[in-house]
Formats: sequence, structure tokens, C-alpha cells
Amino acid sequence: MIVDSHCHLDRLDFDKLDLNLDQVLNNARAKQVEHFLCVSVTLDQFPSMLEKIKHYDDVSASCGVHPLDQKDALNKQQLIDLASHKKVVAIGETGLDYYYSKDTHAVQQASFVGHIEVANELQKPLIIHTRDARADTINLMREHKAENCGGVLHCFTEDWDMAKKAIDMGFYISISGIVTFKNAVELKEVVKQIPLDRLLIETDSPYLAPVPYRGKTNQPAYVEDVAYYISELKGISFNELAKATTDNFYSLFKLAAKG
Repeated sequence: MIVDSHCHLDRLDFDKLDLNLDQVLNNARAKQVEHFLCVSVTLDQFPSMLEKIKHYDDVSASCGVHPLDQKDALNKQQLIDLASHKKVVAIGETGLDYYYSKDTHAVQQASFVGHIEVANELQKPLIIHTRDARADTINLMREHKAENCGGVLHCFTEDWDMAKKAIDMGFYISISGIVTFKNAVELKEVVKQIPLDRLLIETDSPYLAPVPYRGKTNQPAYVEDVAYYISELKGISFNELAKATTDNFYSLFKLAAKG
């Protein structure tokens, strides 16, 4: 069995998929997916996200603000209040994304620090988004003691040096369907080096569908394709990859393993 450690179930276009949420989850369950982590990107939309998933025992939630959605200063008390819900197992996604406007770097950094502080206070792990911000991401993690709460660098696309620095702080590295893309040459080499006990898998659905679904709406069922691809890349069996990443997931997010 496998886990989709990062998906946005509330962002799925069900009309485009011609499916409802029950069907999306059942499609994934039929592909050996036994748990889903539905990840928040704004605090304002968190209550509606929680409402959509609250009845599913195999769906957990995170709470936080994506760096590209952080327009104003983070309301730390609001984050604490929302993230204290029993279904919330992580803080985020948060982090730094420097790919776009430089005007937002300061507010992103302040928000990231606030998320780290809340994660340490609530003792829930961080889900970190990082893009084109390697040095600042690692430096802020170190400066504000992110190792005390732990977490994951999700949908990782950076280099091995950054991955190793995060791993040395006790963090996990999560790989999405991007690894199946032809041009993801460096990432494939990074994945080969990630220790099995520090690896997670995800879809980041509805975004970044893996080959052979590239260009289509991503969904949690496709995490099986990611798992098969990574197992071949690392030269191990699917079952070994599945067991390791699933065990890692339950360990990181302090959840009881199935069965």
C-alpha cells in the first residue's frame, strides 16, 4: 500500500474530471493508496477544505499559507487556532518561492518564519515549498530551529546539496510526478541519492500529472505511477519503495499505520 503525502483535494476540478470526491478517492484506493494528506494553501479557504474532507478517516489535513498566496502579514494566532484541529497533522504548505516577483520575498520570509514558530509551538511537522530559494530556505530553517518540529521539503526539484542539508536536519524529501518528465535529468540523479528512510511520494494534484498523464488533471491515483517510476530509478522493488515511503509518512505525521 502507498500514500499520497501531498494533494489538494479541494482544488480538483470535478466537472473536468467528470468525477466527484468519493470517486476520486475510490479510484486511488483501487490503486493501493491507503491515505491522503490534503494540503492547505490559504487560511481563509481552510474551513471549506476541512468541510470537504472531514468525513473521510483516510484523509488528513495540513494548515498554512502557500508562499505565493501570502499577500499580507501572517496572522499567527489564526494559524494556531485553525491548525489545532484534530484532523490537522502538519503546518503548511509554507516556504519560499522566488521564481516570480522579487517584491514578495520579505513577506514570504516573514510568513515562513511564523509557520516555523507555530509548528514548533504545536509540535506538528512543516510542509515546505521551495523554489529558486535554496540558501534562504535552509538558512531560515536553521536560524529558527525547524529541526525541532521536523517536516518535509515537498515536490522537491532542487539539487542534492540542498536535499542533503535538509536531510541532515532530520527532514524528509518528497518527490512528485515531475521526476517522470524527460527534462528532469538532475532530479532523477538526486532521487537516486535520497536515502529510502528519508523519502516520501506525492501527486501535488491537481497539478503536475506524471507521465503518461502529463498535461491532464492530476489526481491521487497517479501516485502509484510515481512510486513505480521511483522504484525503477532506485533499482528496488515497488513493494520495498511502497513500504518505506508509507512507513516514513506515518512516522513523520505521527499517525497510526494501517493494519
